[in-house]
Amino acid sequence: MAASDGSSDSGKASGAMLAIGELADRIGVPTHVLRYWETRFPQLKPLQRSGRRRYYRAEDVALAERIHHLLHVQGFTVEGARKALSDGSAKAAATAGTAFPVGHGAVRSDTGVPVEALVALRARLVAALG
Repeated sequence: MAASDGSSDSGKASGAMLAIGELADRIGVPTHVLRYWETRFPQLKPLQRSGRRRYYRAEDVALAERIHHLLHVQGFTVEGARKALSDGSAKAAATAGTAFPVGHGAVRSDTGVPVEALVALRARLVAALG
């Protein structure tokens, strides 16, 4: 099917709501993680239809993707990601691609460890485990 009609490869229009399983597949996390995020990030409020089925609007999808990026790519703690989202720095991070200027002496304020060292450690762990 051609993508020129506004539909994604899943067959839905780009603005269509996603079920929890579809969003979980899209961002690469299990559905229970999305349900957990709903309890920790008050901004993430999907529509709940009959049978408590969750449907995520486009803005919910974007927020879930930002949360995933903060937690799993940038290495924020849940509390750190909550603070980043509440003070608006996560919007800048999503636009700029990184909340910390890696390579410019950035230091995680909660640990005092340079971000480059954390990124290098994560890469070594992934290589060792993978």
